[in-house]
Formats: sequence, C-alpha cells, structure tokens
Amino acid sequence: MSHKNLNRILYVEDDADIREIAQLALEVVGGFNVLLCASGQQALEQAGDFAPDLILLDVMMPDMDGPTTLKAMQQQAELAHIPIAFMTAKTQPQAVAAYKALGAVDVIAKPFDPMRLPQQVTDIWQSCQ
Repeated sequence: MSHKNLNRILYVEDDADIREIAQLALEVVGGFNVLLCASGQQALEQAGDFAPDLILLDVMMPDMDGPTTLKAMQQQAELAHIPIAFMTAKTQPQAVAAYKALGAVDVIAKPFDPMRLPQQVTDIWQSCQ
C-alpha cells in the first residue's frame, strides 16, 4: 500500500469566485500546490503536464460538465489512476451514488467551508490510499 503524500491538486471550476476561495483554502490553509482550470477542456489539456495527485471537479459547468470531464480523464492513461472527487450542491444520496458509479471517489458539498476544505480533501485522499 503506497502512502504518497497529497501535494498537487487540480481544481476544475467555472465560477471564478469559487475558484479563488478554494485556491486560498487549499494553498494557504492546506499548503497544497493547486492548478486551477476554468473548464473541463482546459483541465484535459493541462492535467497531464501538472500530474495532480487528486482532482476536484465541479459538476455543473457549461460546454463540458463534470461527469463528461471525468469520463474523458478516465480514458487518458496518465489521468486514469488519479482519484477524482466531485464538488457540487447536488448531494442527495441518489446523486452521490450516481457520481460514485461514474468513478468519483467522493463528493464535497457546495457551498464548502474554506477552513474545512483542506481536511475534507485530505480525508478523501487518505481513503483512496
């Protein structure tokens, strides 16, 4: 069982304000190295070079939504093994079950608490190890 440390997080979110809050929470509070992407397409283009340990993915995005982005990432050899968690306001049990059925390792509810987000992410990471 590998115990690689969580360091690099790719965060895909179309809302600039939410991206900024999450970046501050993850970098300043959590000490993580974060790459922000504003769309699924941008994430697919940049994720391979960034080599994230974990991907946080918004569900509701224009053009390419989170589930579509997740499927595309699962088809890229360099991304297929990386745990992906959705971040969404849609956290009813049946929605969470559907996201996990797609391959997501967990779901973080939005709006999220910026002070708790780094620990939530760490807990998700540890559950995947």
